[in-house]
Amino acid sequence: MHRRRIVQGVAATVTAALLPSSARTVAAPDSATDYASAFWSPADPANYTVPSHPSERRVDRVIIHVAQQLFTPTAGIFRNPAQKVSAHYVVRSGDGLVAQCVREKDIAWHAGNWDWNTRSVGIEHEGWVDRPEFFTDVMYRRSAVLTADICARHGIPRDREHILGHHEVPGSDHTDPGVLWDWDRYLLLVAAAG
Repeated sequence: MHRRRIVQGVAATVTAALLPSSARTVAAPDSATDYASAFWSPADPANYTVPSHPSERRVDRVIIHVAQQLFTPTAGIFRNPAQKVSAHYVVRSGDGLVAQCVREKDIAWHAGNWDWNTRSVGIEHEGWVDRPEFFTDVMYRRSAVLTADICARHGIPRDREHILGHHEVPGSDHTDPGVLWDWDRYLLLVAAAG
């Protein structure tokens, strides 16, 4: 297990070095991301909330999104203070690379519903809801491992009641992840990863 974490860390560092400078990793607070395989690509502090009492934050949901954008521009949107939006993670389609943009102890502005923002972790996926070629095997697998890890750390059941699409958030006018998102496959992968 220790060797695997080292290899994952080296792979993430090498991959991050290959990214354009606008998306490169910088040191995360406390020198680590919440998810060991992620690289740090911080959102602007104007796009998320640091809770007054982080130890009291209780996460009981994972919200799945499709960005309607490519990976690097999505992370760029989160770095633009005028956008007023963020997610905790972004997953790249082609290779499953995971960027963490907001620490899990903080409240990302991803769900469009304040109550749900305060109790969830948001995962954006590169792509468009009507372009299934972005829903690659490696993206599903890496995202599922991330979701299983989040669920394990927060004690979240790995089921459809607790792993939801953005369109299922009360008051949401979004359609993502869309009808082409394979929920059965995704939940099987999450279960297998756990």
